[in-house]
Amino acid sequence: MMARNLLYAQSGGVTAVINASAAGVIATAREAGGRIGRVLAARNGILGVLREALVDTADISADDLARLRCTPGGAFGSCRFDLDPEERNPAQYDRLFAVLAAHDIGFFLYNGGNGSMETCRQIQAAARDRGYPLTVVGVPKTIDNDIVHTDCCPGFGSAAKYLATSVREVGLDLNAMTTTGGRAFVLEVMGRNAGWLAAACALAADSPDCAPHIILLPEVPFDEVPFMTRVRETVERLGSCAIVVAEGLRGTDGKILSMQAQHPKGYVQLGGAGEAIADRIHSELGYKVHYAVADYLQRAARHLASRTDTNQAFAVGKAAVRRALAGAGGVIGIKRLSGRPYRWRTIQAAFEKVANLERTLPPDFIAADGLGVTDDFRNWCRPLIAGEDLPPFVDGLPDYLHLQLPLLARLLPEYEP
Repeated sequence: MMARNLLYAQSGGVTAVINASAAGVIATAREAGGRIGRVLAARNGILGVLREALVDTADISADDLARLRCTPGGAFGSCRFDLDPEERNPAQYDRLFAVLAAHDIGFFLYNGGNGSMETCRQIQAAARDRGYPLTVVGVPKTIDNDIVHTDCCPGFGSAAKYLATSVREVGLDLNAMTTTGGRAFVLEVMGRNAGWLAAACALAADSPDCAPHIILLPEVPFDEVPFMTRVRETVERLGSCAIVVAEGLRGTDGKILSMQAQHPKGYVQLGGAGEAIADRIHSELGYKVHYAVADYLQRAARHLASRTDTNQAFAVGKAAVRRALAGAGGVIGIKRLSGRPYRWRTIQAAFEKVANLERTLPPDFIAADGLGVTDDFRNWCRPLIAGEDLPPFVDGLPDYLHLQLPLLARLLPEYEP
């Protein structure tokens, strides 16, 4: 029997290390000793599968595979697209399995967040119902760190390292400037319902008086009175105050503090929480306030990647191939074996235990006053940003890989989801 092909795809918001997972998948599949045929990749996630927009990774040289590991973004293209339930759109699944069959796909590896794990669950269930021999494995990634049944998510450590570094540097900037009226700085970071990234900024402070002085988490309803009191006390003591706010911050009424737009399907695009907090500080206290939005910078900053994060991203890609070869579908995760020294290994969980679930900060990681985090969180998070993994530099800038692989010839009629 000929070895069947493996299909890999990327989904959702990308990270600084998602391509390290891709490199782990491709490298391990190439070492499979003939148990895997071709290693294909879909362009733009599950949309690329439905459109039959596939490439052959055999054209990636060993040198380029090493560069791929060090390149941020999604080298194969990502998407935000959810499959419909099969009973509501059976034609969508007919097309999906027609593409898989046409290219003799026996293994499907999807690199994404908790929503992407639901896509994996749907495909695995549909394959089982249709009698199509397919092993589906979820390869986790998200800077939000909100996937359940894993100690941490690849992508989070590097984003955390970048943000904590930025806050430490801006703290030195604040300390260098004087003003007679007081000053504040607000940094808005990603985090819709989970405040892991905002919390990670606490690692910047090596003493209680260092930035960040306040962290506003989506898990804690925003109460303006104690917040303003803390800002005033900090400025009176230090001359300035640095605040980190998660984009998903909610008021005591449960409503999101600020959002940019609401899409027809109900998805709310967040943004503006940092500006809203800055405006309130200026109006209430009269301080000079600057604010910044980390936005894509926090997930694209491969020049300051965590070595731990890169190693874990590569490892989950490797583990996904090995589990697929063993016929074990499910989501790869990371289990912490010890904190000091930091030791970990990959594990696997069923799709049903991960798909569409969200992991928020536990209460023991949140400070009693709700304006920061505990030492338990700092001790948990610190190993995840450890070590540097610099990309190669040319003429002073990172030398990132730009993949330009040709699409395979279509075997089926064109299709637009």
